[in-house]
Amino acid sequence: MSKKEKLIKRLQSLPKDFTYAELESLLFQLGFVEETKGKTSGFRVRFYHEELKIQYLAHKPHPTNVIKEMALKDIVFFLENNNLI
Repeated sequence: MSKKEKLIKRLQSLPKDFTYAELESLLFQLGFVEETKGKTSGFRVRFYHEELKIQYLAHKPHPTNVIKEMALKDIVFFLENNNLI
């Protein structure tokens, strides 16, 4: 099983300790590029897929790096609806 497949399986299980770094890694492997609006973007991050012309707007979790369950459900829904997982 590849690293990407392991991350997908882990994401779909909605773990309580899924980190933003893991999300970044998975989205990069799926072909997304991370974009910010510079210093004024704060914790907002846009992941854009050039080929599919789709974007996902995320919020970097803080002060910890762990993504909340509601956000994980939203990410899984987005990726499944766009046939990426």
